[in-house]
Amino acid sequence: MKALRGTGVALVTPFREDLSIDWDGLKNLVEHCIAGGVDYLVVQGTTGESTTTSHQEKQALLDFILKVTAKRKPVVFGLGGNNTLGVIDALKSFDLNGVDALLSVSPYYNKPSQEGIIAHYTHIAEATDLPIILYNVPGRTSSNLLASTTLRLAEIPNIIGIKEASGNLEQCMAIMKGKPKDFMLISGDDMLTVPMIAFGAEGVISVLANAFPSQFSSMVNAALAGDFQSASAKLMGFVEINPLMYAESNPVGVKQALAHLEVCQAHVRLPLLKASEKLAEKIKNHML
Repeated sequence: MKALRGTGVALVTPFREDLSIDWDGLKNLVEHCIAGGVDYLVVQGTTGESTTTSHQEKQALLDFILKVTAKRKPVVFGLGGNNTLGVIDALKSFDLNGVDALLSVSPYYNKPSQEGIIAHYTHIAEATDLPIILYNVPGRTSSNLLASTTLRLAEIPNIIGIKEASGNLEQCMAIMKGKPKDFMLISGDDMLTVPMIAFGAEGVISVLANAFPSQFSSMVNAALAGDFQSASAKLMGFVEINPLMYAESNPVGVKQALAHLEVCQAHVRLPLLKASEKLAEKIKNHML
């Protein structure tokens, strides 16, 4: 899956003031990211507010992005959950024509055992021929996909990689040390991307790349080329703005940054709220 090396962008879902999908804003965003040099697009991940979009909206978003992208970049579709049979039913009900891979989050809230997580992903992998990228984000799921669990799942032929957002570099190193050669370690934390690439990660699925695709892609490309002095200098440029992206939950901050750039509006769906005036001002003052 060399096409998924580099910078993947976890696309936000732009909304109008009435909270319907802003299709013009979404087209602007896709073009903004492609022009900025991202390597692939991720549709309906957490950053896309996937928990508050309906099945019909998810399909419409996927169809629209595939049409706008027109095969210029690979497209990854977010499809996961904490109901294994529900995920498998969704796999059968979505039209996934044109999708290059699936991003599937580890089960959240019900906190399964590691054996339960393995069974969950094994059943999903058996239900599709599409490549699957695991997604470990303990801060949202309340359970950690251990390195030993990832390495067992990496033996399944169509599980091709993991988006690792545990923030635990030692765990990421353990995956890197034990993984099959063609299994991809992908950073799920923008600010850990450069150090993760230094010990073998293939790139990142990024939040910041929505607003700053050119700067972020340049950083990732420098790191992948082994120019860590340049990549580290570029990384330092994100130190002040990155925390603002999460100060009032993701994607509130990055949507505010996109609104400042006039790419799309900053509206989010409840229970999230638009950035407060204080946060909006801070983001404005720290735009790159």
